[in-house]
Amino acid sequence: MKAGTRRRSWGARFSTADQPFDAWLLLAAVSLLLIGWVMVTSASTEVASSLTGNPYYFSIRHGIFVVLALGVGIGASRVPLVWWKVNGPLLLLVGIVLLALVLIFGREINGSKRWLSLPGVPFNLQASEVTKLCLIAYMAGYLERFLVEVRQHWGAFLRPLLVVALIALLLILAPDYGAVVVMTGCVMGMLLMAGAPLWRFGLLLMVVGLLGFYVAIAEPYRLARLTSFADPWADQFASGYQLTQALIAFGRGHWLGLGLGNSVQKLFYLPEAHTDFVFAVIAEELGLFGAIAVVGLFALLVFRALTIGRRAELARLPFAAYLSYGIALVIGSQAFINIAVSTGMLPTKGLTLPLLSYGGSSLLVSAAMVGLLIRADAETRRALRRAQPTAPRARSAGSARSTGDAK
Repeated sequence: MKAGTRRRSWGARFSTADQPFDAWLLLAAVSLLLIGWVMVTSASTEVASSLTGNPYYFSIRHGIFVVLALGVGIGASRVPLVWWKVNGPLLLLVGIVLLALVLIFGREINGSKRWLSLPGVPFNLQASEVTKLCLIAYMAGYLERFLVEVRQHWGAFLRPLLVVALIALLLILAPDYGAVVVMTGCVMGMLLMAGAPLWRFGLLLMVVGLLGFYVAIAEPYRLARLTSFADPWADQFASGYQLTQALIAFGRGHWLGLGLGNSVQKLFYLPEAHTDFVFAVIAEELGLFGAIAVVGLFALLVFRALTIGRRAELARLPFAAYLSYGIALVIGSQAFINIAVSTGMLPTKGLTLPLLSYGGSSLLVSAAMVGLLIRADAETRRALRRAQPTAPRARSAGSARSTGDAK
């Protein structure tokens, strides 16, 4: 009895059924935004000072992006999900066109064409970030229309994977292998949550694994990344430089960290300290407890997104459900890959930490995803409220009939 009471109390503590919105989701998202602004400021002061003469250059730009992200999130939460469902194919086309335009007109940075300079836009647009959101919206609508066929027939199961193959080809030409992994994993995860047979994924994983192995060894620089990932200290001043510097940052942090602003690795030792490797600076300045707190916030955000999706599925709102599942998969997988790269568990990939790293495109798209989660939660609560009054009326009618029978 005590255990059951304890379980109910914990469930009631994390429940948001009596609130107008999911407070835990909002807490996790806003906390990550604010922590990101603080850590980007801390990690970028020396680099900004050397490049622009203003130590707070990146901090000011990131602060502007944070304010814009809040506006984008609020705006996305006000758009009905039916708009995203109806325009899903058009949004997917927009994402594919952006990826194609990047290959033609894109700006090349560090050997990759991932950014598109648009007239009137004060920052470079990363097309793959926009395509992630477009792909999730398309897949959610596709699964709502063809759910039964996806579970029963190979054709309906493979059609979205052909779309992903086209997107992956454009991303490989950029190249942007991290985005390929995230989008492919997202679509396969959504298909799995839609109830597609598990054995199909086994066959696909074998094919994808063989192709991935070939791609990994086809170019010398990719093979160098893999070998440096396995033993970064063997070539710590070349292919293993980023990872070794990140590991040094983790080692310096210990339990409680060196203190906010006291990182040594950000002083031109660790490349991309305020973007791809900001988690290493977090670990160095805030220690193990600070790093675990950030991981916990991401876990809370993904858990609440999955909870919203499950509630929408039970309320028979499949588009809201699969949209929430897709967003949870993208944010969760991208955060996991970024943190795993920083800690040496995965080879180096150019992926930002959602809601936290410096970068306008990633921040705005991540905020839009959170806004869509809030909208999905609101529409699910509205549907459940509309369905609730029918139950008491049915019970009162049944009791009236039983009273009449007794009379």
